[in-house]
Amino acid sequence: MASRLVWASRAASYLRISIPFRGFASVVKDLKYATSHEWVKVEGDKATVGITDHAQDHLGDVVYVELPEVGTSVKQDGSFGAVESVKATSDINSPVSGKIIEVNEELSSSPGLVNSSPYENGWIIKVEVSDSGELKNLMDSEQYSKFCEEEDSKH
Repeated sequence: MASRLVWASRAASYLRISIPFRGFASVVKDLKYATSHEWVKVEGDKATVGITDHAQDHLGDVVYVELPEVGTSVKQDGSFGAVESVKATSDINSPVSGKIIEVNEELSSSPGLVNSSPYENGWIIKVEVSDSGELKNLMDSEQYSKFCEEEDSKH
């Protein structure tokens, strides 16, 4: 246990040092974003969901992702799982309502994909969207970038 604490504090001090040089987290143009820092990519009636680069950057190294069951219903802004990092555990909320049709099983053995590839290999769930009208409640990339800047300036 003691060695894990040393590792965690070493990771935390490393993260503190590295953040100022990083600049702004990347935001992908064609995605929609929730205020709770999830992204969604909608193709027809299917949506892929993950957490944003900004979120993984603030969380630090992800050590565990709690995945939901396939077939579970999710509601917009409702929690469906959690991401555990060296710093904190955070709920993951769904940006859309619908039914989970796939979960990213890779994350069970490689939770760090959320850090290294938040928009590609680190996706978390795929949802069959029940109400595409909800997408208008989400931000586009420009709105999300501005939201992150404002949020960071408050801290």
